[in-house]
Amino acid sequence: MENENKLGTAPIGRLILSLSLPTVAAQLVNLLYNIVDRMYVGRIPGTGSLALAGLGVTFPIIMLISAFAMLAGMGAPRAAIAMGANNYKQAEKYLGNSALLLVIFSVILSIVFFFTKDSILMAFGASENTLPYASDYITIYLIGTIFVQLTLGLNMFITNQGFSKTSMITVCIGAVLNIALDPLFIFAFGMGVKGAALATIISQGVSCLWVLLFLTGKRTMLKLKLESMKPDMRIILSILALGVSPFVMQATECLIQLTFNKGMITYGNDMYVAVMSVLFSIMQLVWMPLSGFAQGVQPIIGFNYGARRFDRVKKAFRIQFTASIIFSLVTVGAVELIPGVFLGLFSNDSALIDAGSNALRLFMAGMAIMGAQSACQQTFIALGEAKSSMFLALLRKVILLFPLAIIIPIVTGTGVWGLFAAEPISDVIAVCVTTTMFFARSKKLLDPNRA
Repeated sequence: MENENKLGTAPIGRLILSLSLPTVAAQLVNLLYNIVDRMYVGRIPGTGSLALAGLGVTFPIIMLISAFAMLAGMGAPRAAIAMGANNYKQAEKYLGNSALLLVIFSVILSIVFFFTKDSILMAFGASENTLPYASDYITIYLIGTIFVQLTLGLNMFITNQGFSKTSMITVCIGAVLNIALDPLFIFAFGMGVKGAALATIISQGVSCLWVLLFLTGKRTMLKLKLESMKPDMRIILSILALGVSPFVMQATECLIQLTFNKGMITYGNDMYVAVMSVLFSIMQLVWMPLSGFAQGVQPIIGFNYGARRFDRVKKAFRIQFTASIIFSLVTVGAVELIPGVFLGLFSNDSALIDAGSNALRLFMAGMAIMGAQSACQQTFIALGEAKSSMFLALLRKVILLFPLAIIIPIVTGTGVWGLFAAEPISDVIAVCVTTTMFFARSKKLLDPNRA
């Protein structure tokens, strides 16, 4: 009840600060979780660049696994709205059915990818030189699919109850353990990329245990119970309807990385595949903190929208929009000024840094205004606007970036540089459409006279 009252009555600015700082910290730590393997693998003596390219090829599969966790985890915003309407029994049904979906997805994904991994990796841009590294990594990673799914999906229910510090600890436990185990397994035990994968699944397993203990413990307002996991098709369909948007956002990252990896092999070589692996990681330096900030604001918006306190919803959005824009401008500005420093985080290969510096500047240019995209799109999710958020998720990656990444290199004859240019072009167009659509739609959603 204390968290309920806080979401509905505490000053908005202070509330956003208290909830968003832990979620931003969690995303920054999660960012290390996702990229620390590449930082270490890129420094394996003699084979670092090839191993880094191999890990880059596996990333679309990893993103797809995360996408299914986001799909099932979208019961959390639905639960927040139900809590705002004081319907806690309904909120627990969302938790239970989300957990059920996560288990089902985990089993199916593990089996499918295990038997098709090599052919999929070749389709995703692996070469004869990089396939052994990619296959070694993903084979071990797939063993921990259920840990990844449950950790990512159920941790959202901790955040959306207002326990943002606890959700941050979930990520920190796994990330710190992964950072500690990586050098031990990769270098001390001489396991290479296999060691990186083993460190990751052990870390995810510990995080998963933490989440399950919390959601079945005394502090949580929503308890994970076997009875609430009984399939309810109405609940499941509402989860999937809202989850389609973040699922598409994640799944289309898989499609985009497939397209870029294949393009780098077609117009370049394995070195450019390694460069793309680093560029996608650096992009996450901007996107994941924005996503973390949005996760901290989402329970405030969702709860107060459910309680019809529209003035608090509007104020929370204004703060989120302003802070997000400032962050994306400052962060991308730093990347544009010192690209070599960011590239050097992942590799000490001078050829890779030379090849990637100007590419990074061009690739990241459109991300400067992505704070607006994040604020508007994530608020649509918090308001339960499944159709709008789904369209915007499709717009940036599927409708714009995917065809541009194919067409521009062919039409202009610019090869890999045409691929790099496709990203900022699609980013700018997507931001313009998203902000226009949001401000038009939000006037109706937040009209106090609306029935």
